[in-house]
Amino acid sequence: MKKYKVGVIGATGMVGQRFITLICAHPWFELSALAASGHSAGKTYGEAVAGRWKLDESMPETVRDMVVMDAQADAEKIASLVDFVFSAVDMKKEEIKALEERYAKLECPVVSNNSAHRWTPDVPMVIPEINPEHLSVIPFQRQRLGTKRGFIAVKSNCSIQSYAPALSPLRKFGMKRILACTYQAISGAGKNFETWPEMIDNLIPYISGEEEKSEQEPLKVWGRVENGVIVNAAAPSITAQCLRVPVTNGHTAAVFVSFDQKPSIEEIKKIWADFKGVPQELSLPSAPKQVFHYFEEPDRPQAKLDRNLEGGMAVSIGRLRPDTQYDYKFVCLSHNTLRGAAGGAVLLAELLCARGYIEVK
Repeated sequence: MKKYKVGVIGATGMVGQRFITLICAHPWFELSALAASGHSAGKTYGEAVAGRWKLDESMPETVRDMVVMDAQADAEKIASLVDFVFSAVDMKKEEIKALEERYAKLECPVVSNNSAHRWTPDVPMVIPEINPEHLSVIPFQRQRLGTKRGFIAVKSNCSIQSYAPALSPLRKFGMKRILACTYQAISGAGKNFETWPEMIDNLIPYISGEEEKSEQEPLKVWGRVENGVIVNAAAPSITAQCLRVPVTNGHTAAVFVSFDQKPSIEEIKKIWADFKGVPQELSLPSAPKQVFHYFEEPDRPQAKLDRNLEGGMAVSIGRLRPDTQYDYKFVCLSHNTLRGAAGGAVLLAELLCARGYIEVK
């Protein structure tokens, strides 16, 4: 099969680095362009990230000598070289919105890890197993932008991907109230312990913007397409508290939920065990074979033991039990830079390619 030529804008940051490692090993995608800020432009990628490579995996040798382009000044050239781009830029929100729209109007589809367009009504925010039907807004978005190929699709916040997927197949029981407390790894801030020694033996009870995202984004994911836009779900009510914890990778969530029609614990476990989404039906390269892994052991899931299940793309669940204030409580875990960030965006791109929204030029 002919490979899709792919660019990464925002290639020097931690998520950009993760995109690169995934694309370089991908059966469908070929890394064809790297871009970052003007500060890095003109340097080889090895020079641009010298002393700033943050992943445990080594930098792929094939990328070391690629020349980094300017994500803004070279946008037309980048768009001409690739079939689509991944966006992981570190800029102000309005600047990101303008830049991603510019690429889309250059007829270059954008699959974004950024939050800037998550609330644009005709931009799908997709967890591929949960709401693939939201891709149907893309023709309406193209009409608004005046494009034939170009569009923007985004993935949701990394914190909700630890628990929203597990709750999604339970919506048929009428979820009323959700409390989610997330315990988020330092890589979610683009850091490791070398660059953030203050996090060693520490916990910070505040992450800017995370609680609002955790309370609001599931309602868009669980929403419906109507008249060319996505209308948020009206329920359930969600409250969240988000803490930064001294873990390298893996966001954990303690979840409490109440239902209109309370299912049994056995029903819930069976739903999780049997669950398959469109990515599993299509056998997409990055899709986990088993989306949810339930652990009966009382001390699981654990970030260190379970975050890398199924290439870091599975969701681990444990400790499902009755609660005194809600119907049930349980614990979820997902790898925040894989399922939650770059890996989730790669899976979304695979779905877009498989469904014909992105074509090889």
